[in-house]
Amino acid sequence: METPPVACTFTLGPPTQSPSPHVSKPLSSFACTSHQTTPHPATSPVSTFYTLSPPFSSIATHHLSLFFISSFSSPPVSKFSPWVFFMAVVQYQSRLILLLVLFVLLVGGGRVARLDLWDPTIRLPSDKDKPEDANHKEDGTRWAVLVAGSSGYGNYRHQADVCHAYQLLKKGGLKEENIVVFMYDDIANHEINPRPGVIINHPQGQDVYAGVPKDYTGKQVTAANLYAVLLGDKKAVKGGSGKVVDSKPNDRIFLYYSDHGGPGVLGMPNMPFLYAMDFIQVLKKKHASGSYKEMVIYVEACESGSIFEGIMPSDLNIYVTTASNAQENSFGTYCPGMDPSPPSEYITCLGDLYSVAWMEDSERHNLKKETIKQQYQNVKKRTSNSNNYDVGSHVMQYGSKNITVEKLYLYQGFDPASVNFPPNNGQLEKPMEVVNQRDAELFFMWQMYKRSEYGSEKKRDILEQIKETMGHRTHLDASIEFIGTFLYGPGKGSSTLNSVRALGLPLVDDWECLKSMVRVFETQCGSLTQYGMKHMRAFANICNSGVTQSEMEEACSAACNGHDPGQLHPANKGYSA
Repeated sequence: METPPVACTFTLGPPTQSPSPHVSKPLSSFACTSHQTTPHPATSPVSTFYTLSPPFSSIATHHLSLFFISSFSSPPVSKFSPWVFFMAVVQYQSRLILLLVLFVLLVGGGRVARLDLWDPTIRLPSDKDKPEDANHKEDGTRWAVLVAGSSGYGNYRHQADVCHAYQLLKKGGLKEENIVVFMYDDIANHEINPRPGVIINHPQGQDVYAGVPKDYTGKQVTAANLYAVLLGDKKAVKGGSGKVVDSKPNDRIFLYYSDHGGPGVLGMPNMPFLYAMDFIQVLKKKHASGSYKEMVIYVEACESGSIFEGIMPSDLNIYVTTASNAQENSFGTYCPGMDPSPPSEYITCLGDLYSVAWMEDSERHNLKKETIKQQYQNVKKRTSNSNNYDVGSHVMQYGSKNITVEKLYLYQGFDPASVNFPPNNGQLEKPMEVVNQRDAELFFMWQMYKRSEYGSEKKRDILEQIKETMGHRTHLDASIEFIGTFLYGPGKGSSTLNSVRALGLPLVDDWECLKSMVRVFETQCGSLTQYGMKHMRAFANICNSGVTQSEMEEACSAACNGHDPGQLHPANKGYSA
């Protein structure tokens, strides 16, 4: 059977996938690509990248390209004619001879094992790559649960994150029947989406919405349904596809969540919030059932570290990373006006910093070689935004950290097209432009306002929305400050409510007290909203200081007397607790 032509390109200077043919630099790598000119069922197009080691990486030369037709019958290893190389040598300086001889030895089947210059095998995407570590063999089913905890076009990025994650896992070989997706599903076909039916997660990204299963959408996206799905409790699920994580003892589970958060809570588009202790209890129950081998959890949200700080056991065989520590914000990115910027027709952020960091990292590596620890380190570096924590956050880890030595493919699957990717083929080093997650809502409304026709009714309506949003934020902040002064006296209120407990301690001692204080506040003062989630630490400290519910009711009544929350009353939106 005739095989496709192969082109090999010698690369100059530091290893790169886009070599310049115009600069004389040390020869550091070469790449070979099989170009298919006719349908060829036995092989697949392949591009293989090799990096040279010293002393040969210091050989100075000019850019060299060799084009030749191969006639090998076994695709994985090419057998090229020596005469092709002889003709090339004639045209170049004698200093290339050593390099070319080594290359002939390589493709002819010879090995220079002592120098360990490169892997002499060109692997095709269809080749099977066996696990390198027999201790971490794949002996069960991979499961995944993906959760976008928000709604509204201004929160576009959260559903974009989750859809992107689905495509990555599906490409990695996870079956649709083993991936459970939670998303409100009001973005793709929203009236102001410039590309109806399409969601993108990167300025130059492809559609990530097509094919995503709609397991739990709209009113079905609740904390209660998430708990039931994780526990494999089909009877407890309300609505949706009914799909649950029906895992067995040897199965592995990957859980990814993206949305707003606050101290001790994660947002949901339908109330109530997900509370940390409730979630940890679900994880403990799942572990007690013996229905999984190991679990990995990635969480994108402000103060997401507070969900696990001081309460996440280390013996559940569950490893967790969070976008931020227990006290800081996480960030949206790929927003209008940023570099890189979304296509001009978009007026909202396309992704979140931590989320795009881990997914773009997975797409750049062979996940049968990259470990969980390596991804954690890569994502931690990128999410810190070059250690600038005014526009970046501290990625944290909790739980069973021994799991980090395992390869990522055990949870995220393996894309055969990445077989030739090294375990670490470079970082996305460029600092990212970002916006605070809590300010992304205002950023979106401001973009709408700027693009509306001057003097139009639409422009006036948007301005009114901005004023109402800012007004409610001001009301929430002022009410919390008043309550602090009422309970603890002038000069002590703010410091008491904002105090942070020592590292390793949970946010609050009594989680039921926290919920009750939130309900008291919302009854008197209106819904917290995704912005007001930041005040959860204040309610926790009120509980930690021993304030009773009746004292809290009195303080809230004094703070919010005469205030009409209108549509933001929990009777309309639901209570956060």
